[in-house]
Amino acid sequence: MLDLTQIDKSWTLFLDRDGVLNHEKYQDYVYNYDEFVFYDGVLDALKTLTDKFGLVIITTNQRGVGRGLMTEADLLNIHSCMTADILKAGGRIDRIYYCVANDASHPNRKPNPGMIYEAKKDYPEIDLQRSLIVGNNMSDMEFGRNAGIHTVFVKTTNPEQELPHPAIDLAFNSLADFAKALQNA
Repeated sequence: MLDLTQIDKSWTLFLDRDGVLNHEKYQDYVYNYDEFVFYDGVLDALKTLTDKFGLVIITTNQRGVGRGLMTEADLLNIHSCMTADILKAGGRIDRIYYCVANDASHPNRKPNPGMIYEAKKDYPEIDLQRSLIVGNNMSDMEFGRNAGIHTVFVKTTNPEQELPHPAIDLAFNSLADFAKALQNA
């Protein structure tokens, strides 16, 4: 079980993007930074999380690129602007891994754990037993379980998710609520 009092700079935080950091567009994609809207409290939460975790990494499926609805340059621009706003607010993102594949069997498409394994290769100091994913979908929780890391569910887009659930270690209403709980642990 995940004990928040154990988290320190030796831990790695993996974050899903849409529905965790920013408002998810229902059955659609965020195509440009004008459509990217942080949830209330997320920038402050990221500052807290930056202080607590050694690495902060985003792992996100971005099938809109794979479907030709936006370009990879559009996606990189969104990430560049997002990262700049996070830095201005005192937080940080160490790396962003994304998968544009439409094929569910692609090793990097969540819930497959490829993006976590890529991060582990790029950052050998990552200890999977001292890592967690914060996500808003069961595919994020399965992604974490498939890589052997802890899972934190945020109810931003799926408030009806039944709890307890074997794939979910902890659940919070939002990333801001998770950061507050971690700060108070």
